[in-house]
Amino acid sequence: MSTSFASALNAAKEAAGAQNYPQGALYVVATPIGNLADITLRALHVLQIADNIACEDTRHTQQMLRAYGLDKSGQQLLAVHQHNEAERASQVIELLQQGKRVVYVSDAGTPGVSDPGARLCAAVQAAGLRAMPLPGASSVTTAVSVAGIVSPDAQGFLFAGFLPTKAAERATVIDKLASEPRAVVLLEAPHRILELSQALSVLGDRPVTLAREISKQFEQITTHPAHTLVAWLESDSQHSRGEFVVVIHPATQTAEHDPKEQQILQLLLAELPMKTAVKLAAQITGGARNRLYEMALALKSGSSDSADDSGEDSDNH
Repeated sequence: MSTSFASALNAAKEAAGAQNYPQGALYVVATPIGNLADITLRALHVLQIADNIACEDTRHTQQMLRAYGLDKSGQQLLAVHQHNEAERASQVIELLQQGKRVVYVSDAGTPGVSDPGARLCAAVQAAGLRAMPLPGASSVTTAVSVAGIVSPDAQGFLFAGFLPTKAAERATVIDKLASEPRAVVLLEAPHRILELSQALSVLGDRPVTLAREISKQFEQITTHPAHTLVAWLESDSQHSRGEFVVVIHPATQTAEHDPKEQQILQLLLAELPMKTAVKLAAQITGGARNRLYEMALALKSGSSDSADDSGEDSDNH
């Protein structure tokens, strides 16, 4: 057993021990995403008093528990991951109906956010039982907090998680996200970050923050124009290591459009679908595709409004 967190366990009991922890409840506990010291006192206390711990990976969780000086037998741990979550939910519900306190943890961070846990919580609540969240570490909000997102016109952000791994499907999703006025947060694995960055290059000068190895020794958080991400990754082999949070900043709104770009885009939109027209306009003018896409949306909207004002039907929906 580790003694590093002995004082933390005592502090957890002092700070959180007097609170109410009902039996027959599922405790959904956020765990550190890299630095073990990022555990909360309440999480430590609940892990101590838990009758059972359902987890994404029993070996990983047992290692974490031992680091905190917590002793749980293998029989108290239950593997609940993306491949068996639905069927194992019934086993968790049975334990809860027996009055057990059951904790659920994923391998790192907050369960149910691109990690297992959502199906389990849905099943527990459908059975009329309680799921109690214990807040803590999240790579998503951690990256957003330091990304420096500034957008007076679009508050908040869209969490899109992992994009499709197939190039064509990923490109389609990115085309849709290009017109999203809010910041967009993605997750990506190290072996796919280069491919994702290549796909994001269509966003031109739009700022993108890459956050890797959050809270670990080699944490790195850096912001670059989308079209330069590949060059930055290839400049140092270390840049591609670790799990990534990718924050696409809101598109910068320009006060005026280039008249020539607008004229070319209008001519293309009259003959072609919007996606094709934007792609060709970007090739012809050298303009950023996301900006041209926003211009196309505005032109289409204006055309639709004019048709409505004249009492004519519009084919644009």
